[in-house]
Amino acid sequence: MSNKLSLAIILLIPFYLSSCLNDNPNINDQGEDELKTLEMSTPINRNEIVFTDTMYVPIYSDIYIDATNLKSLLAATLSIRNTSFTDSLFISLIDYYNTNGDLVRKYIDRPISLPPMASINYVVEREDDTGGSGANFIVALEAKNKNIKPIIQAIMIGQNGNKGFSFTSEAYSLKNN
Repeated sequence: MSNKLSLAIILLIPFYLSSCLNDNPNINDQGEDELKTLEMSTPINRNEIVFTDTMYVPIYSDIYIDATNLKSLLAATLSIRNTSFTDSLFISLIDYYNTNGDLVRKYIDRPISLPPMASINYVVEREDDTGGSGANFIVALEAKNKNIKPIIQAIMIGQNGNKGFSFTSEAYSLKNN
């Protein structure tokens, strides 16, 4: 192996190792949690809110892959998309529940303002099996425009041997005012 190649490998090892030490997969290139950077510092004017909805988003942390009930763990991404060209979408709740209906974790402390045409994603890592096969997110939304139509999906990805697979699930409205 040439000295230049050896030196390049030695210099790249610390960067590779430091990327493996990040416990939060949602940290952006600036070292900030993307959800936290969108949290609002001032409350929403309740008189201006004309749209509210609470969405149920199914998540599959694992699936059975054969007749012996062998499970395969999945990585899941919650994707929230504001489809409006002009209006912000306010997200006041992103909670993750397990198969038994127990709250596993809350993802935000304060409401998020998602700008027009913006999207946010939150990753549940493959090794995080706390949700189980019947995990779900509950997402509460508000807007100042009653015609806003956000898209909320979950994308799951996994592998078994040398075969990879992925699928999506759509959010389901629990109430729509």
